[in-house]
Amino acid sequence: MYDRILVPTDGSTAVEGAIERAIDLAETYDATLHALAVVEPVYTVNEGLGSIYETLEAGARESTDEVAERAAAADVTAVTALRTGVPHREILDYVDDEEIDLVVMGTHGRTGLDRYLLGSVTEKVVRLSDVPVLTVRHREDEG
Repeated sequence: MYDRILVPTDGSTAVEGAIERAIDLAETYDATLHALAVVEPVYTVNEGLGSIYETLEAGARESTDEVAERAAAADVTAVTALRTGVPHREILDYVDDEEIDLVVMGTHGRTGLDRYLLGSVTEKVVRLSDVPVLTVRHREDEG
């Protein structure tokens, strides 16, 4: 049913449930799991902020590597990727580029003003994706 499953990760606890679910689905369908992290570009006139981007990029790589390690422990083939740009756009582009069948995403479960001000990458992907998107809500008692 699924050959390529994408789990975007930002390294937060809110994606833990999504990672577990994505690995389970990849194992069930003998699918390849794609772990994607997107780093938003840092624009500045201060040269010192280049190191901030490098730190963000290192954290993103660590997040995708962790997903790959967890997938390997479940005997699931994993591919990692890192992109720079607007997160929801990069996720949707990756879906098209890699012919992804299913996206599994965590959600922070924000409501009200927090959700309005911060926006929701997951919500934008759900609205704009041409493939199914499974959302896994983060519960506060999970960490």
